[in-house]
Amino acid sequence: MTKQNSIYLSDLHFEHKQWNSELMFWKDEIATFEHRLEEIVSRYTSKDVLSKLEHFQNQLILHGNAITYLLKDIKTHEKELSQFALEHPVAIDHVRFDDHTGLRTKMETQRELYIEMKKLFFDFVSKSM
Repeated sequence: MTKQNSIYLSDLHFEHKQWNSELMFWKDEIATFEHRLEEIVSRYTSKDVLSKLEHFQNQLILHGNAITYLLKDIKTHEKELSQFALEHPVAIDHVRFDDHTGLRTKMETQRELYIEMKKLFFDFVSKSM
């Protein structure tokens, strides 16, 4: 393990907390977006609008599932770190851990996908209302 690929436990924990907060925010946003779609569906019968609405309903489901999986992955990693801290209480301030680049990559990818979906969603909503 090189210095570039290692990180302190406190830094990993901090990043986990940040990600959890961000993911929970997205989860709340998705619930709001779903309510917005319900408002739109009650106003329109156009097949084009309803088709786009269905597309966004599917997107929200997919993003909701991705959020659930990321939260689970973060929780699993946090449990592993907690177990190490219990077994090596003195070492946690001095030992560097393998950086969780795989999990970070998943989070960054999901963030990019979610931001893009939000842009398209807001564009659709603004044209539909």
